[in-house]
Amino acid sequence: MFKHNMSKFLVLAATTSACAVLSALAQSAAPTNTPAPARPAPKTTDLFPDSVIAKGKGVKVMRSDLDDEVIRVKSQIAARGQAIAPEQAALLEKQILQQLIQLQLVKAQATEAEQAQAKKEAAKLWEDARTQVGSEETLNLRLKAQGLTQDQLLAKWTDGELAKEVLIRELKVDIKPDDIKKFYDENPSQFEEPETVRASHILLSTRDQETNKELSEEKKAAKHKLAEELLKRARAGEDFAKLAKEYSEDPGSKDKGGEYKFPRGQMVKEFETAAFALKTNEVSDIVTTQFGYHIIKLSEKYPARKHELAEVSPKISEYLVQSAIQKQAPAFLEKMQKDAGVQILDESLKPPPADASTSSPARPAAEPTKKPETK
Repeated sequence: MFKHNMSKFLVLAATTSACAVLSALAQSAAPTNTPAPARPAPKTTDLFPDSVIAKGKGVKVMRSDLDDEVIRVKSQIAARGQAIAPEQAALLEKQILQQLIQLQLVKAQATEAEQAQAKKEAAKLWEDARTQVGSEETLNLRLKAQGLTQDQLLAKWTDGELAKEVLIRELKVDIKPDDIKKFYDENPSQFEEPETVRASHILLSTRDQETNKELSEEKKAAKHKLAEELLKRARAGEDFAKLAKEYSEDPGSKDKGGEYKFPRGQMVKEFETAAFALKTNEVSDIVTTQFGYHIIKLSEKYPARKHELAEVSPKISEYLVQSAIQKQAPAFLEKMQKDAGVQILDESLKPPPADASTSSPARPAAEPTKKPETK
């Protein structure tokens, strides 16, 4: 299904890919726990003397620039519950340094109009992200868990959008209506949307919020008793969204009144079965899953359908732009570096051989083969 994906493709990852950041910010649709916010990492310049590690015409990268970015990337990865293998750490540093160098080179080519447009796009990304997670407070908490502030994220998204605008111009990327229609006709399954529901839930977790360990039977019984009381109140007509905001322990949805929109196959089985069996505005019995006790209210059902060409054309165009840039950018950026006489002064940071992978499993620079989402 050609689902909705708010994050714009960033060719150079803008030292922090918008796609990577939003995917970390956006909770999985299945109710789960969010990692506790991490403390902001100290600036490396507070700990070690700074030095130039890469230079060239229009390029100057300091050791602190690289170290701070590596720390942020590792924080993002840790916030997703992942880790970088020791053998990948050195490669990750080299890749981030390359991105910092390329970003400086591309930004130097930007016009004032492109700079203004990039700021507008970054602001829109912020509004989209805020809407997706439910509130600015929640978004800032998730950023904090990744060692980022709003200003830092906006700066990175602005850089990414600016890089994209410059590369579209320099590479003469031009997607025509016939290109869009051809892609639509050749990929019909990408535009099919299965039956979907919009439902809200109240979760009373049966796991400790700090340790994620299973609660004692006594505490579970107390949670179940509270669930029974909330079920009575919901069925008596109380505002379900208000109850969810006050009582739900699902951080991914409580600020939105407990609401999710999802197709089959996305939620845990018990939750999905109960939600799809409900009638509009009906409230479920207490549903038990591995996450705890849920009370679900169905708001709307959407039948399976296929998106029309006019509806998805902007997303297809964006996807084709992304694909074109990814295909042409490596050679263009390599030439830019050679023309600028870029030197990497730290031997350990020089790029790997040409046949080595240019993308870390933990931090892909771009994913044009993953179809943008439209829902």
